Amino acid sequence: MGASLIKIHPENPDLRKIEQVVEVLKAGGLVIYPTDTVYGIGCDIYNPKAIERIAKIKNLKPERANFAFICHDLSHLANYAKVSTPVFKLMKKALPGPFTFVLSATNEVPKILNNKRKTIGIRIPDNEIPRMIVRELGHPILTSSIVDDDDILEYSTDPELIFEKFENLVDVVIDGGFGNNVASTIVLCANDEFEVIRQGLGDLNLYLS
Repeated sequence: MGASLIKIHPENPDLRKIEQVVEVLKAGGLVIYPTDTVYGIGCDIYNPKAIERIAKIKNLKPERANFAFICHDLSHLANYAKVSTPVFKLMKKALPGPFTFVLSATNEVPKILNNKRKTIGIRIPDNEIPRMIVRELGHPILTSSIVDDDDILEYSTDPELIFEKFENLVDVVIDGGFGNNVASTIVLCANDEFEVIRQGLGDLNLYLS
C-alpha cells in the first residue's frame, strides 16, 4: 500500500491531521514533512526499524548517517544533548530558525544513532507543522533532508513531485506548500565555541552579538 498525501496548512495546522500523522509515527511509519528550509523525512527516534528504513532510503548505515532531531522547543534539550550556558543562550536567540546545532549527545539518544563522535544535531524549525507533530508525539522526531536527483536543484521543493518519488517508500507525505531549496546552516558547538560547518539558509552572525 502506498503513502497518503495529506495537505496541512503551514500557519494554521489542523490538529486532527497532525494527530493522524502522529499515529503513523507511533506505528513505526515514515513521514515526509515541510520545515523552514527543505522538506525532510523522519520517524520516531525510539523506533530502530523505522530509523533503519530511512538509512536504507539514504543509502547509509544508521550510525554513520548524522541524523538530527526536530524538537518543539528547548525545554527537553538537556534530555538529548549536553549544552553549556553560552550555547544555550545562542540557541535561544536563533531558534526557531534555519539552523542545526551539533552538540554532544547524552545517553538518552538511542544507541542506533550514536555515531563515533557521539554528537547529535538539534533542529527547531520555524514551521508549525513539524513542531506541532513533535509536541503531539511527546518527544523529538528524526530528520534528514530530502535530496533530489536533479542536477540543478539539490533539494526537492514540490510536495506533489516528492509524493510521486517516495509514494512506495514512506507512509505519509505532508503537503505544506512549496519548500525551500536551501538547507539549514549547521553549527558545531564545542567548548563554548561555534563553528559553521555548512552554510545554509541561516546567518549565525545575526545572533552572535
